[in-house]
Amino acid sequence: MLRMSTLFLRTLRDDPADAEVASHRLLVRAGYVRRIAAGIYSWLPLGYITLRNIERVIREEMDGAGFQEVHFPALLPVDAYEQTNRVAEYGPNLFKLKDRKGGDYLLAPTHEEMFTLMVKSEYSSYKDLPLSIYQIQTKYRDEARPRSGIIRGREFVMKDSYSFDLTDEGLDESYNKHRDAYIKTFDRLGMRYNIVKAMSGAMGGSRSEEFLAPCPTGEDTYVLCEKCGYAANVEAMVTIVPEVGTKVIPALQVIDTPNTPTIDSLVTVLNERFGGGYTGADTLKNVLLVADKKNIAVLVPGDREVDIKRLQANLPGVEDIRLFEDADFAKNPGLVKGYVGPQDAKKFGLTVYADPRIALGTGWISGANKKDCHAINVVNGRDFEVDAYIESAEVRAGDACPDCGTPVVIDRAIEIGHIFQLGRKYAEALNLTVLDSDGKSRVVTMGSYGIGVSRAVAAIAEQTHDGIGLCWPAEIAPAKVHIVATGKDENPFNVAENIAVELEKLGLSVMLDDRRDASPGVKFKDAELIGIPIIVVVGKALAEGNVEVRIRRTGERLDVRLADAAGEIAKLIS
Repeated sequence: MLRMSTLFLRTLRDDPADAEVASHRLLVRAGYVRRIAAGIYSWLPLGYITLRNIERVIREEMDGAGFQEVHFPALLPVDAYEQTNRVAEYGPNLFKLKDRKGGDYLLAPTHEEMFTLMVKSEYSSYKDLPLSIYQIQTKYRDEARPRSGIIRGREFVMKDSYSFDLTDEGLDESYNKHRDAYIKTFDRLGMRYNIVKAMSGAMGGSRSEEFLAPCPTGEDTYVLCEKCGYAANVEAMVTIVPEVGTKVIPALQVIDTPNTPTIDSLVTVLNERFGGGYTGADTLKNVLLVADKKNIAVLVPGDREVDIKRLQANLPGVEDIRLFEDADFAKNPGLVKGYVGPQDAKKFGLTVYADPRIALGTGWISGANKKDCHAINVVNGRDFEVDAYIESAEVRAGDACPDCGTPVVIDRAIEIGHIFQLGRKYAEALNLTVLDSDGKSRVVTMGSYGIGVSRAVAAIAEQTHDGIGLCWPAEIAPAKVHIVATGKDENPFNVAENIAVELEKLGLSVMLDDRRDASPGVKFKDAELIGIPIIVVVGKALAEGNVEVRIRRTGERLDVRLADAAGEIAKLIS
């Protein structure tokens, strides 16, 4: 029983100055977490109980699916991560250190390498597979901008699991088992979520899906087709390539367009000169970037921006990417800022990437690589060549669903889980092989599956809070019932104690507000802020043989006979 007279808890009436989102504000005010440094938080008793309840649900579903739990240290030698090139891939996001003997170590951002090496050291035959093992462990990433409380921290708790199979068909089966286990887990946690197609990013691999909890303050953006159910992270959204007409496009023509370094200024001049009808969608935007010290051009329709995050997700192996700066233009005088076109890309040493909308045979209005000049009738395949097509333009609400063509909607969400097929990337790098039935050495294929455990606390808070405080689902709340004893007499406190004991006998966890020096108003505000599902008020209603039961989520209030209180409360919880 959690007794508020002795519970290590202090609620706050004012919001923390650095709080950006509701979960951050309320978890601090309700005494669940406290900030230590940017992106680093301590868990107080109520917060830690909630965190452990989420861990319990995850463990029960992982174990129920036949997966086995292991545990690795967070402090690891750097060698294995260098073998898989992940030291370079993570770059400044890694926390690196040396021990007293000069050995290189890191604080693990994830544990693919350790799982791979553990299986390599223990198993050598196809008969040992399939295998799925998992851990719940603290991870570390030196985020450039930790924010939103525990949603994006530098230290966080994660469940990561890995499957090991001999064949791709076996990997598909393991992947689907994890997917089913995730659905059961998030359903039990009372979360609203969508499963969306995603990119694997630095992890590598092929099939990839994210579990996203819709939330207006979420950092992830995803698209959803309300007709056919297609859902994808914006990085994984597929563009429908436009059909190219058979109309013959006249030869390229250079025209004078003074003082038109922007798309808007160019469109204004075109409409004034040619009688109207032009929009940014008729123009070709040439965005110059530096990708791993290599100059590239990305072509998108002029009415759209390049989505750098989406671009990088679709450029495998590129670690650093940035927009051209004035110093870059100074080094490349042939590239005229505001008037760049793809026609002379090879002469300038540019690798040209194009959004799929810049289809072969389409004609555009583009820069003429000459100040105050543009070119019209610039045709892809005739006047310039594309090195590769890549999803790079910003995604908008109303874009066509790649499965059915219906306009999609866009929503924001918090990523709470990610599952993907790693394939043989890590097994090959670390030489994880087993002997097959013919005695031949075969490289194992792997899947990787993560849940943000500490992040789930914040995501659930974001989805369930209201204007007065937190509002936890019963499965993860720090207690199922919050009993508030009010008044100056001993009787309400004795009755409250008896109800609490009866509820505990029924297997329900209880928080008892037995404070004698707090007013009823303070107690009620604390109960609403803390967010336990059922609040029981033992006070004035006792005169009529009743207690008041409040359902925190709906605000509904019921008078329940004292003699039936424990049983009725248990029914409400169930």
